[in-house]
Amino acid sequence: MRSSPGSAVSVRPARRTTGALLVLALAAGLTSLAPAPAGANAPASLTTTSTDVAAKPYMGWTSWSMQSSKYPGLNPDGDYSYLTEKNVLKQADAMAAKLKAYGYEYVNIDAGWWRDMAWKPRFDAYGRQAADPVRFPRGMKAVADHIHAKGLKAGIYLPVGLEKEAYGEGKVPVWNAEGCTTADIVHGDLRTTNGWDSAYKIDFSRPCAQKYIDSQARMFADWGYDFLKLDGVGPGSFKSGENYDNVADVAAWQKAIAATGRPIHLELSWSLDIGHVADWKKYSNGWRIDTDVECYCNTLVSWENSVDDRFDDVPAWTRHAGPGGWNDLDSLNVGNGEMDGLTKAERQSYATLWAISKSPLYTGDDLTRLDAYGLSLLTNREVIALNQGGTPPARPVTPAGDQQVWGARNPDGSYTVALFNLGDAPAAVTADWPAFGFTGKAKVRDLWNRENLGTYHNRITQALPAHGSRLFTVTPQGPAQPKTAYEAEAAGNTLGGNASVADCGSCSGGKKVGNLYLGGKLAMNGVHAAKAGRYVVDIAYVSGDARTVRISVGDGGFTSHKLPSTGDWGTVETVSVPLTLKAGANTITFDSGDGYAPDIDRIRVPDAS
Repeated sequence: MRSSPGSAVSVRPARRTTGALLVLALAAGLTSLAPAPAGANAPASLTTTSTDVAAKPYMGWTSWSMQSSKYPGLNPDGDYSYLTEKNVLKQADAMAAKLKAYGYEYVNIDAGWWRDMAWKPRFDAYGRQAADPVRFPRGMKAVADHIHAKGLKAGIYLPVGLEKEAYGEGKVPVWNAEGCTTADIVHGDLRTTNGWDSAYKIDFSRPCAQKYIDSQARMFADWGYDFLKLDGVGPGSFKSGENYDNVADVAAWQKAIAATGRPIHLELSWSLDIGHVADWKKYSNGWRIDTDVECYCNTLVSWENSVDDRFDDVPAWTRHAGPGGWNDLDSLNVGNGEMDGLTKAERQSYATLWAISKSPLYTGDDLTRLDAYGLSLLTNREVIALNQGGTPPARPVTPAGDQQVWGARNPDGSYTVALFNLGDAPAAVTADWPAFGFTGKAKVRDLWNRENLGTYHNRITQALPAHGSRLFTVTPQGPAQPKTAYEAEAAGNTLGGNASVADCGSCSGGKKVGNLYLGGKLAMNGVHAAKAGRYVVDIAYVSGDARTVRISVGDGGFTSHKLPSTGDWGTVETVSVPLTLKAGANTITFDSGDGYAPDIDRIRVPDAS
């Protein structure tokens, strides 16, 4: 959670419980300012078409990473003091000079623009957030105008709900809504909402409620903003239950933005509930799938804080990304070297995961002092093209513990292949072509080094440093790999413990084997191999969360494999594992051990090793 500097109670951000703006423990009270001069018919200062919004993952810069860091010199006037007009425009100028040519365009102002250095808020006469005059002396429209003059787009931020300090005993009028006051837009019991309980929950069964959201959206449109981050949204933000269900808020914002006539990208934060992904896709252009990437320490991030957690958390969301709405992995802080708090290998792996996952590419680095390596990561045209182009997001293909292969089939028949060593020591990682559905030769292009590596037969193996990676485009030259399928529910298999056959609408044959827990086993008998050797076996499975299964062949020892979440208990995904089979019939056993394993749909075994 983000702290509220200067408040009566200041809560330090916890290592893995961060999320956005603040934990508010401020006394309620309205700071009244003159009404904003902009009217409903004020012209927008930048013209785009609605089809442009989120057609691709957005690219840009955000203020929060430097605001939240304890790195020496970033916040000399106290916590979160970095956020000022001067600093935002300095970053906008640097983006225009260094990154604009590569597709970076959004300059996003995060939490605190309406709060002073002691975190006391300001509101206009209609309960809308108003710029702090010390942080933004010329106001927010002037900032957007400067950003637009550079050929860039401007982003702004709000927490979801009616902030407590804006309530004003329920007597504050709502702009352009005769007879409506703040008492008419919230629940009568003043129930709270958002990730920090810093706002009253808006009651959208009351007609004045939409009017309040309309007034905020109109204000942002009149100022010329192109992007809104709506933060603390639930279900998510570490909150659940009726009070924290903000789907109606998000729908109201979509409606209000449409009514302005200005295309405004609506981004949701943080750790959104995947059970509501249909709502996030319907009403917004992007959603943070995880907590804050910042470490709230003396650097911007750290590998162990939450960068590495994304490798576990991304796969469940992969299939939901596409034009109009993207899975947001948070800031990409790889440009400043020492200030980032990462090794070079970690910086490349960080950027690789963001790129192949089709996450928005927005950095929180100081763009005025990018080092040469950081600039090379942020401006690699081939990696940017992979992120921005028509290729699908990648997901784990062979999730063998710390040594992982991720991939995706591209529309032109090539494959995106990423190798990751998530371990703390150097290790070799192998990508087998049969895991991607073909065999024989393939041409390999190294995207980070922008060079052709030549032709590789059946696989590529690379020695990687701790937390290292490689990113390739692999173009098959050989044939498709014939495979034979074996159903988990086949009559000749053996079930042990609690294991049982269950219906599964998305599974091959409409069945699967589930209840593999606390000793549950599935032995798939009669799996044929033409000759003894190493086979890359596909495993189709269903798992609402990441689960580990022990796999063995015959009487041999087992190997544990952690299979990524498929997102829910109705979706089938496939991973591949290398197994050594004998010539003739084999038994492959899936054993839950003393834990909980995924449900198994079927396996597919190459017809030749």
